[in-house]
Amino acid sequence: MRVTFLDHSGFLVETGTAALLFDWWKGTLPDLAPGVPLYVFASHAHPDHFDPRIFALDDGSRDIRFLLGHDIKLSERNCRRWGLSKETAVRCQSLKGGQILPLPDVTVEALPSTDEGAAFLVTLGDRTLYHAGDLNWWHWEGEDKAWNRNQEVNFQRWTEPLRGRRLDLAMLPLDPRLGEAGFLGPAHLLEKAEVRHFLPMHQWGDFGFTEAFLQRHGAFRSITIPVERPGQTFELE
Repeated sequence: MRVTFLDHSGFLVETGTAALLFDWWKGTLPDLAPGVPLYVFASHAHPDHFDPRIFALDDGSRDIRFLLGHDIKLSERNCRRWGLSKETAVRCQSLKGGQILPLPDVTVEALPSTDEGAAFLVTLGDRTLYHAGDLNWWHWEGEDKAWNRNQEVNFQRWTEPLRGRRLDLAMLPLDPRLGEAGFLGPAHLLEKAEVRHFLPMHQWGDFGFTEAFLQRHGAFRSITIPVERPGQTFELE
């Protein structure tokens, strides 16, 4: 399994039988193997997770499906703005938390998000991948205590389906803007699930924050893959 970090929360995962593109809005997309089916995920409509140019990937060269958080609305107005043809629109599937979508090569399960849209749990054969989107334990200093408490409760509730699940790859927000509160979400999820590889994301270029996390949570060092730059690739077993 080859994984390319594109930027921010964007990743390309290539397994040999399929390619999965998550939250690509920034960074250079590598050339894709010819003929391999492509599944394009956009967790929600925020511009640091969704760019309508993803629809241009439907160029007739391969089987392609678009899996979109439910807040990405394919209204007539949006389709016109994005140049989205009717032929491409029928390849789009809107997903909200609790939905399970079986496809020919993969099964996609959507979890609710503590922000917008959805998180994605993707199963391909014996591999399971998780891309959190903005499903995170958001805790902002200075925010209303009730709001922060609500974030905590919802994050723990909505990640409960991952308890005990084997995740061959988990792509999780590790956001330095939160300070040490940014450790809460990843630490909780990594304790809850059986994660083989953890790739941090949503770091706004502050890749050193991963080491700060590991200084506090050293038990996760062996499964953490530090991201150092856009375009970096990883070969995972």
